Amino acid sequence: MSSPQLVQPNQRQLTFDELGTPLSEVTFVVVDLETTGGKAGVDAITEIGAVKVRGGEVVGELATLVDPERGIPPQISQITGITSAMVHDAPTIAAVLPAFLEFAAGAVLVAHNAPFDTGFLKAACERLGLPWPAPRVLCTVKLARRVLTRDEAPSVRLSALSALFGTETLPTHRALDDARATVEVMHRLFERVGNLGVHSYEELVTFLPAVTPTQRRKRSLAEHLPSEPGVYLFRGPGEEVLYVGTATDLRRRVRSYFTGSETRTRIKEMVALATRVDSVSCAHALEAGVRELRLLAHHAPPYNRRSKFPHKAWWVTLTDEAFPRLSVVRTPRDGALGPFSRRSAAVEAAQVLADASAVRPCSQRIPLRSPSATPCALHEMNRCAAPCAGLQSATDYARGPRLVAEAVAGRDTRVLLTLVAGVEELSTQCRFESAAQRRDEAAALIAATRRAQRLAALAAVDELVAARPDGSGGWELVVVRCGRLASAGTAPRGVHPVPVVDVLVASAETVLPGPGPLRGAPAEEVGLVARWLEQPGVRLVRASTPYAEPAWGAGRWTEWAVRARTAAREPLQAQHW
Repeated sequence: MSSPQLVQPNQRQLTFDELGTPLSEVTFVVVDLETTGGKAGVDAITEIGAVKVRGGEVVGELATLVDPERGIPPQISQITGITSAMVHDAPTIAAVLPAFLEFAAGAVLVAHNAPFDTGFLKAACERLGLPWPAPRVLCTVKLARRVLTRDEAPSVRLSALSALFGTETLPTHRALDDARATVEVMHRLFERVGNLGVHSYEELVTFLPAVTPTQRRKRSLAEHLPSEPGVYLFRGPGEEVLYVGTATDLRRRVRSYFTGSETRTRIKEMVALATRVDSVSCAHALEAGVRELRLLAHHAPPYNRRSKFPHKAWWVTLTDEAFPRLSVVRTPRDGALGPFSRRSAAVEAAQVLADASAVRPCSQRIPLRSPSATPCALHEMNRCAAPCAGLQSATDYARGPRLVAEAVAGRDTRVLLTLVAGVEELSTQCRFESAAQRRDEAAALIAATRRAQRLAALAAVDELVAARPDGSGGWELVVVRCGRLASAGTAPRGVHPVPVVDVLVASAETVLPGPGPLRGAPAEEVGLVARWLEQPGVRLVRASTPYAEPAWGAGRWTEWAVRARTAAREPLQAQHW
């Protein structure tokens, strides 16, 4: 791919994409809250006022008192004028918040000291179990401090700015009045930034933080990139890959690195070093994600933090000897449990499996005939039958390794059942700390086993073809072989997908399966493909063998593991198993 040609500013006209959305065409919802105090998640909302504006015109308002379901401190009532009696018959936040979220949907959320208001709204969403929509947010305090000098505006409090600009509505510490005053302040600030050449929302976002001259100069590095999904690679002066990322719109995403919206120190340092940005266009987000993982593994870019060493994982496997034991290894073998990103997690899983299956925890090699070692302390604690001393035959001992192998393969759940029963027994005995420890160990093992079985189920299928609606009447298509993405494409609306599928299959990458439960495929790639396949609306077009998790696998215990994680956040004595 050729390097982009430097273009002087006066040599061409900016495109609409570069100009962005004019501020007059952006819908803003200016919100103000009154509360019982200043701590989100602790204090509660007593009033919401919101004004929706577009093109300088008010298109809607929302205002209501809110019952905080607690008393309002006298000092707060003195400031806002809102008393407990006033909110006694008001709706609760559970009734008000959904209406506000619908009112503000799709708009830029504006507030004077936005972190305060958005903090309370986020906390209310979390308490009610509602998803936070993560709107674009504009803080008029931050905008005022960026536009106005300290000589002109020593204070950027709403009352001070209202006096400075002579707004018709004066702030009164009541939500709707303050929201209306904020609207006028916002429009006056927009007039000021317009004189500085800021006319679109994108330019406003860039204008707010301080952008270094280096960032601005390097904006040209994104000019040649297409507005398509794909992977981008920042390259340094020696052609080395500095950073790899994915985007649904390559050009827009890379341009964001050269604006004030990029605040990460490491990434700013990377941008300063970059001399070129290459890209690989992809059919859809899944192909981009897989290509990113492969490029990270190949280049190990210094400014990426994750996924650079996909094969440096740990596995738990049974040793091949007369009295097998559980060993933590780097190389996956058939029947191994994993992968684990940390050795400590693999060691813990091996210990829990050994305890639940009566597999010996020691590391010594025991001969099949005439073992004559001295029993250790674990034998005295009834945690080992001492095969090393000849007190347990190889035939009797074989039951434990067999249970482990069956549990990992998803053909038997007796090991997991033993763990769960142990938790409940300890809880019944009021040994709460021991029960909590065993519960956490069991939940971690169930999660690891479920993940291993889920990934192995996909890797076991030689070839699988799937389709997902693209949201526009077409289809995103994939060919997966042995858990790895072998081909990807799309069938746009109006194009019959079957011929496209046939072409994708014929041109798909040849995948030679390797050893281990994932047949040589990187776990992160298999996991990424599995998550894509599990999305709503995905259809399996064809598969060489059935794609299914084992019926007696750890998935049967997923609900228990979820409850266990929830219980871990509760006081031990309050838990019921």
